[in-house]
Amino acid sequence: MSTLVELSDVHMVHKARSGGLFTRDRVYALTGADLTVAPGETVGVVGESGCGKSTLAKVLVGVVRPTSGAVLFQGRDLWTMNAAERRAAVGRGTGMIFQDPSTALNRRLPVRRILRDPLDVHEVGSKAERESRVEELLGLVGLPRPLGDALPGQLSGGQRQRVAIARALALDPGLLVADEPTSALDVSVRAQILNLLLDLKERLGLALVFVSHDIQTVRRMSDRVITMYLGRIVEETPAAQVTDAARHPYTRALFSATPGLLHPLAPIPLAGPVPSATRPPSGCPFRTRCWKADAECAARMPDFSAASAPGHRFRCHHPVEEGEQTLDLVRVRQNHENREP
Repeated sequence: MSTLVELSDVHMVHKARSGGLFTRDRVYALTGADLTVAPGETVGVVGESGCGKSTLAKVLVGVVRPTSGAVLFQGRDLWTMNAAERRAAVGRGTGMIFQDPSTALNRRLPVRRILRDPLDVHEVGSKAERESRVEELLGLVGLPRPLGDALPGQLSGGQRQRVAIARALALDPGLLVADEPTSALDVSVRAQILNLLLDLKERLGLALVFVSHDIQTVRRMSDRVITMYLGRIVEETPAAQVTDAARHPYTRALFSATPGLLHPLAPIPLAGPVPSATRPPSGCPFRTRCWKADAECAARMPDFSAASAPGHRFRCHHPVEEGEQTLDLVRVRQNHENREP
């Protein structure tokens, strides 16, 4: 399978002001991220708040430069290109949908101008062709032509997100990255936006990276699911197998927390909060909340291991056994809690 975009050993370290005026902590937003996205596939990214999902999304589309590591787009490293080459590669080849359309759109510009801006910047076609493309984009996302003259503030939340999707598609990219695209919307319109994304993916042959805290939606939308914890990718699982075949304890705990209605299940309890990204634990970052953790987990971060299913890999010294049901893990975790002093 060919690769559209690839991350290789990507690290992202921010400096954040701490207690003193002149002291800054290092925030480890991404650590050693390796990921490939093939043309036409959907990769879902899940994890708790602060795990690095949004940073991963921004690195994928070249919005931010990683501290180290390579970001390859169609085989070329984005950050060895000159600025003009990178702007052309990223601008034309990728599109990004942000979480809140009310802040992602310029409220002073009419919808038609918002959609034409990418075409103007990249000098795509003649003026008449750009206007025609704007009309095509409005129809593509299900917006009536008269709304092209409206300002974002005159639209509903769902309509604004459709405008944001249309803008992301203006230059016909091969990759669309959606960062929590429905979290700011009413429940009643979330399904409409998700169905629109699925429809566009199929009609246009897009690769889609779908970032969300709603893990059941990610499972439904995706071909593969990436689980992140404290800036690290800890598991990569075929979406159809993630609920009961995931091998990392954290992935199982995540998916047990929002079970399907047909299979009610008590969640696997996790003790304590997520550790600070400024002072991550040694070894495996999940060990401070994992009932399987021991001295080996504190000593070193495990390498990736391959599961029996193709495309399934995980990083854990003591993974869930193949065939072990999540319901059994709930009982094991509850028994472990009962034995703790």
